[in-house]
Amino acid sequence: MVAIFSKKKTKKKKELDQQLLADIQKLKRDWETLERIIEHSVDPSEEGLLDLSVAKAKYFYLLREARKRNLNALS
Repeated sequence: MVAIFSKKKTKKKKELDQQLLADIQKLKRDWETLERIIEHSVDPSEEGLLDLSVAKAKYFYLLREARKRNLNALS
């Protein structure tokens, strides 16, 4: 009975890990897109700069979480 719970827990962890990696990739694309927009703006708005800061913070937060879990996007 313990083995059943262990398998379910392992499967759930793998799913969460894969979702975390997918979220990291999406946030990186979002951050890079916002960065390009800001770079090409003549006078970037405060809201745009704030959005860029938030996107960057989210990305690095998820990277730290992945590091804690010993995740590697290549594995």
